[in-house]
Amino acid sequence: MAEPRGADPLLPQAAEALVSGRHADPFAILGPHRAHGGGTAQEAAGAATVIRVFKPHAEHVALVDMHDAPIASMARIHPDGLFSILVDGEAPPYRLSVTAGGTTCIEDDPYRFGPLLGDLDIHLIGEGAHKRLYERLGAHPIRMEGVEGVGFAVWAPNARRVSVVGDFNGWDGRRHPMRLRIEVGVWEIFIPHVAAGTPYKFELIGPHGQLLPLRSDPFAFAAEEPPRTAAKVHGLPTHTFRDGPFVDARARANDRKSPISIYEVHLGSWRRKDGNTLLDYDELAQTLIPYAKDMGFTHIELMPVSEHPFDGSWGYQPVGLYAPTSRFGSPEGFARLVDAAHGAGLGIIIDWVPAHFPTDAHGLGRFDGTHLYEHQDPKEGFHLDWNTLIYNLGRKEVANFLLANALFWLKNYHVDGLRVDAVASMLYRDYSRQDGEWVPNIYGGRENLESIAFFRTLSQHIWEDCPGVMTAAEESTAFPNVSRPVEEGGLGFDYKWNMGWMHDTLRYMSKDPVHRRHHHNDLTFGLLYAFSESFILPLSHDEVVHGKGSLIAKMPGDAWQRFANLRAYFAFMWTHPGKKLLFMGGEFAQLREWTHEQSLDWHLLADGAHKGIQDLVRDLNSLYCSTPALHEQDCVPQGFQWIDASHAEASIFIFARYAEDGSPAVTILNFTPVVRGNYKIGLPRGGRWREAINTDGRHYGGSGVDNGGVVAASDEGYHGQPHSISLTLPPLAALVLVPD
Repeated sequence: MAEPRGADPLLPQAAEALVSGRHADPFAILGPHRAHGGGTAQEAAGAATVIRVFKPHAEHVALVDMHDAPIASMARIHPDGLFSILVDGEAPPYRLSVTAGGTTCIEDDPYRFGPLLGDLDIHLIGEGAHKRLYERLGAHPIRMEGVEGVGFAVWAPNARRVSVVGDFNGWDGRRHPMRLRIEVGVWEIFIPHVAAGTPYKFELIGPHGQLLPLRSDPFAFAAEEPPRTAAKVHGLPTHTFRDGPFVDARARANDRKSPISIYEVHLGSWRRKDGNTLLDYDELAQTLIPYAKDMGFTHIELMPVSEHPFDGSWGYQPVGLYAPTSRFGSPEGFARLVDAAHGAGLGIIIDWVPAHFPTDAHGLGRFDGTHLYEHQDPKEGFHLDWNTLIYNLGRKEVANFLLANALFWLKNYHVDGLRVDAVASMLYRDYSRQDGEWVPNIYGGRENLESIAFFRTLSQHIWEDCPGVMTAAEESTAFPNVSRPVEEGGLGFDYKWNMGWMHDTLRYMSKDPVHRRHHHNDLTFGLLYAFSESFILPLSHDEVVHGKGSLIAKMPGDAWQRFANLRAYFAFMWTHPGKKLLFMGGEFAQLREWTHEQSLDWHLLADGAHKGIQDLVRDLNSLYCSTPALHEQDCVPQGFQWIDASHAEASIFIFARYAEDGSPAVTILNFTPVVRGNYKIGLPRGGRWREAINTDGRHYGGSGVDNGGVVAASDEGYHGQPHSISLTLPPLAALVLVPD
């Protein structure tokens, strides 16, 4: 092997900065450089190339050719492991022979490879308009110049130096400092031979020279299982979906005219194995999917599946927005879960959290030593309620990060909908703040103009790139036109959660029946605004935690009355205008308040009362989906008519629902424990009517008061209707009649 030739003109200051991990431009020193005036020093040795490598633990480094044949030894030009060689002409194709600890291995030099980002990427990132940003940032297994490795890229425009660290370099930030694409503030490097599954983080030196805590990759596609916090090299999911027919048809399934009944699930506590261990994604696909299908739900909504460090946040404080949580397995496992749902005809909605992020040291807070993702002013950038940070949506790169993330889940995991969390907190600058604790917008108002623009852009992107996908806003205020198209001045969501309906009706149901006559309007008030938005009626996880108790625990009376109340309430919900959402456990009257730390109490189904609730929910879903009157006009006033909402003294409500062709269904609710015999009601149509649902049926756990299954209407008008009928109204029960 030849000896190194010539002296290296590298300035000592540059060498010292490099070996101490403080050099801002390592690619200007390391790798091959023409030695005639280029580089960082007065390299004037003529038509030659200088090659430098930094191997701090190496005893000897040499160049070898692509067949591993020796070329020449490199000279140590700094005692901490900086090696150099001067070769005639251009650098030959080379690899490195590195001897350390008496062992020699052959490596490829990361600093001989060119940039990762192309001109179009730079342009789109600079514009904040890169819809597939996740294809360029993050860690991607790729091949460059015939060499397998991983391309790493991260946005950190204010850092002085960024390095990739992991087991492959002893977590030494001096070993793989990255190249800065100064036009957009992205640091990048291709590191050969890094394997899929390798844990890694980024080491950053902030703008004032401070070494920051190691950061996880904001674009990590997989992560270590908590409490470990490193990202893992993975790349985009590789699952081959077999759901083409379902995806092609989902626009109809998500349409306002279609039945939508959503089963909200926390994957970690729906069901567990012996020893209180978690089911993985594949086990959930084998159990959760057939259960939801059998129960007649049309969609499953998953509480946040993005990686999050704290179990107790239920996923609502995510750190890895691009990574399905490793608690339940691999990204491909999550993809298989979605595919299995589609195979069963079920849509998958995920909770998506763009409103805030936690302050964990490995996360996004002060990511490059500055307020990069969050607002600098805590009056704009800190959530007092949740002790979390707020995204600065006025910064185009931050908005691009979130917009690309929404598209990532929809495109790469075939998710059918996004339920956007905490929208109200994003729309108002004074959300949950006192006077003096918030910053007005540029016009002096309280509306968050940047969030409004963000939601409209999000809606347009989804409409353009992911047709048929559903979006729903958890929004609890009177902000107008949340679920109206952008071109009509709306935010562009398909649906809005009806939080007012939920609060009013649960308040009513919690009253002793003797007092309900004084609260009659709690059940009628929602119809004054029921069609101002396209609503989902949510009985979500938020109503069964933090001391609120379970749904059944909210019901008054003895055990029989509590179950009867819940059955009647479910019938009211399933026949009321609006799509449906029920949190897991509610469908069989879970007794205790929900906790994320253990399974639902499935053993309760051995009790007939709990089994009766489950059977009722299954039958309500079946009736809702098979009866156009109960879903086709959920979101327009033509689909609803009060027949009698005035009988407050008896706590009786009667209303009709209509399909587009005029076919009706009629609901009669008796919210007192009194049997009402020979009770006359008006009907919109004559002939025979069938008791499609009687929540007092013995098979549901009721007392069995009924009307024989089929009743005939007379031609005598009543309640402003052309026909009428006399019924026996069961106690604390609902009847749903449909033309026979």
